[in-house]
Amino acid sequence: MGGAMTEPTERLRALFDRAVEVADPMRSLARHLPARPEGRVVVVGAGKASARMAEAVEAAWGPCEGLVITRYGYGRPCRGIEIVEAAHPVPDAAGQAATARMLALLEGCGEADFVLALISGGASALLVAPARGVTLEEKRAVNAALLASGAPIDRMNTVRKHISRVKGGQLAAAAYPARMLCLMISDVPGDDPAFIGSGPTVGDGSSAAEARAVLARWQVAVPASVTAALARPTGVIAPGDLRLSRVENRIYAAPAQSLAAAAERARGFGWQVESLGDALEGEARAVAAEHAAQARVAQARMGAADAPLVWLSGGELTVTRRGAGIGGPNAEYCLALALALQGAAGIYALACDTDGVDGAAEVAGAIVTPDTLTRAAALGLDAAEALAANDAHSFFAAVGGQVITGPTLTNVNDFRALLILPPAVG
Repeated sequence: MGGAMTEPTERLRALFDRAVEVADPMRSLARHLPARPEGRVVVVGAGKASARMAEAVEAAWGPCEGLVITRYGYGRPCRGIEIVEAAHPVPDAAGQAATARMLALLEGCGEADFVLALISGGASALLVAPARGVTLEEKRAVNAALLASGAPIDRMNTVRKHISRVKGGQLAAAAYPARMLCLMISDVPGDDPAFIGSGPTVGDGSSAAEARAVLARWQVAVPASVTAALARPTGVIAPGDLRLSRVENRIYAAPAQSLAAAAERARGFGWQVESLGDALEGEARAVAAEHAAQARVAQARMGAADAPLVWLSGGELTVTRRGAGIGGPNAEYCLALALALQGAAGIYALACDTDGVDGAAEVAGAIVTPDTLTRAAALGLDAAEALAANDAHSFFAAVGGQVITGPTLTNVNDFRALLILPPAVG
């Protein structure tokens, strides 16, 4: 480790790396698999971690028949399961074609067959089967508008389910009467299986009216075809439907486990640890302002001999797009935090998405140090202007504060660590 300025950032990065490591399917999935069933086994799945999950399945079971859809660049070598790469977070034709093939594969399954479904965050965009009368381009436009609206992920997924032929239990219904086990990695606050990847194997009790209410509440304009689709009964499968009677849904990796592993690592550094929870939601800049104020109060109460204090949190913050910059909720949180702290000595932070992609950028997130704003000023950058333009990624690229991991092959949502050093140390 380096000196007073580099050691905190290196250690914050070590906490993030540990959180990602314990959620790696190659380390965590096998113990949740049953013995390979006799007879025909079909593996399907979607999400940013799904190819890695498929790789882990074949490491335990050997080559399997199946099809999994993951994000471009997130593919893994499998011996039997076909891996298809498609677009995320806005769907494309590759995802649509692969989803059609997946549904056809499941519809060919019988009562004696066993289906293993592998679902992780990102499945909402990667499983693409628009409702009757809705084109792919119209579905893309709605998805992009939802992402820019600031709506929470569970509300976005309510809309996605009701304009889809694969979400909201419909993937599982296609496999009936085969027996299905769905293994999930949670990336949603509260770990509700119905909202992981828009719940393709989970029954849903929401209505098209609720989806319409989401669009109205967040002022999301939609094409006439989507309005028409939401005016008639949708294909979402209600809980208790017979077609879900042979499905078991199991979350085997979740944000809480990753936060616990990071906390253990932090205690090994001699730090005090406090958890702010694994399900934080809200506007990124508002949460950052609140955390900055609380951090200043906490530091003022510390004595010079106190151990450093780190706050850990997970969940999924949102960004309401106001400008045309390049950003994501984790980088925006960091930029707003830096502005609120105004260079406060001894306070550092890291905020990253555990899938390695914050927003639509190939950047996991960012790190804030006491000299973040000083470095920006030396470059002629105005942090407030960058925040107003939602341009946090460009800002941190310029000041050297980006965290870039490449594909992590897992996804347990946002990870934040805010480090507070005693006043005399800072």
